[in-house]
Amino acid sequence: MSQLDDLKLESGEARASGEHPDETALPAHGRKLFVQSFGCQMNVYDAQRMTDLLSRQGYAETAEVEDADLVILNTCHIRERAAEKIFSELGRLRALKLERAGAGLATRIVVAGCVAQAEGAEIYRRQSAVDVVVGPQSYHRLPELLRRAETEKRVVDTDFPAEDKFDFLAAPEPQQTRKRGVSAFVTVQEGCDKFCTFCVVPYTRGAENSRPLEAVVNEVAALAAAGVREVTLLGQNVNAYHGEARQGAASLAQLCRDIAGLPGIARIRYTTSHPNDMDAGLIEAHRSEPKLMPFLHLPVQSGSDAVLAAMNRKHTSADYISLCERIREARPDIALSSDFIVGFPGETDADFAATLRLIETVSFASAFSFKYSPRPGTPGADRSDQIEEGVKVERLARLQALLESQRQAFNRSMVGRKLDVLIEKRGRHPGQIAGKTSYLQPVQLDGAENLIGAIVTVEIVATGSNSLFGRLASEPGSRPPAAIQESVRGSV
Repeated sequence: MSQLDDLKLESGEARASGEHPDETALPAHGRKLFVQSFGCQMNVYDAQRMTDLLSRQGYAETAEVEDADLVILNTCHIRERAAEKIFSELGRLRALKLERAGAGLATRIVVAGCVAQAEGAEIYRRQSAVDVVVGPQSYHRLPELLRRAETEKRVVDTDFPAEDKFDFLAAPEPQQTRKRGVSAFVTVQEGCDKFCTFCVVPYTRGAENSRPLEAVVNEVAALAAAGVREVTLLGQNVNAYHGEARQGAASLAQLCRDIAGLPGIARIRYTTSHPNDMDAGLIEAHRSEPKLMPFLHLPVQSGSDAVLAAMNRKHTSADYISLCERIREARPDIALSSDFIVGFPGETDADFAATLRLIETVSFASAFSFKYSPRPGTPGADRSDQIEEGVKVERLARLQALLESQRQAFNRSMVGRKLDVLIEKRGRHPGQIAGKTSYLQPVQLDGAENLIGAIVTVEIVATGSNSLFGRLASEPGSRPPAAIQESVRGSV
């Protein structure tokens, strides 16, 4: 992008050739939509719901951003690098917008999600090509915001509206659900009241709010009717779920039990949890409900009590270790995953060593780990005892080496075992199919495409860097629904 192009965007010269949609109207139908989602699984869910909403407005999804009349970046603000990645992508989109404008094609750019919520109108200062900025609680208003963008240069909606956005969102068409596959995300809870000192979620997603139990169950039932076999229940703090129900507030354990009773649903997962909300009822659900998968993501962040206190986590390392023991007592075959932050302000060598000890004590099947990244507006960012970048890099490398050794050991322990695998898609090579174990491990094996949607027994014969390899050991214990078979046949 040249300096002349920058001046064109700022002065409005480019708008004469379609830079803004108030100059070149989009056709009522046949418009194309490209959505790029960053960050967590909840953003994937939100991106799908935005796509479903805008399909009612005449937008058809495209995989090619160059063909899109409307581009939505659904953003994440958890780490600084993630936010900067958005502005880098916006720079590329500005160039694309100018190129399409030269061909007489209007392009609208929407920034949605948590960066939009945190930055608001500031996004326009950094990137004038943006047309709409909308926070994660307001994207149900997108059709209205896009209409406003036809006459207004800068449209911002980062309110926390009184109405529940889920009441206004369109359900996906069954064929769209089948296109997305046999596993689906469903948001059941948003926001967080914990106020960890490193985290922006309470500021970008707001206070904890749970969807009514019946609404969630109805959504999952519709997914199941379209061929979904596995659902992952999502929330910033999902095990704090307390959705309205006939008998009062329902727990996550109750929600899982109700979903388990739906025909077609074979597997249930949930993420992300807080240790302090892992109550006895939810632990018991892992013992008694076979459809609740034996894999639990339970972030601890640090093994140092001093750092945990500074993070406002409200639990100790001993609390966490004891909780893991209780969970494993209830479900001995469960695998645990976690999150870790290294280099939080004030973290000493002894604090870091305590984190390594916790990892060695608990042992994790997988984990996510990051260098601490100061987020503006959070208490951690204001501390004067920030850790030098070089120290953070060195600690992260040591931490990740330990976590990776545990992950690989867990994967190797699968070799020779027979595991239930949900077949999700074609494999990498002709004649292959691919799926996931109950522990979320990807598996590649030879098999027929008509097994997509089935749960089959697979003997694991080898491990790769990120996948397991197996061979079919039995006929499906659970045949895929007819809806999936129709989808597979139609896509061959």
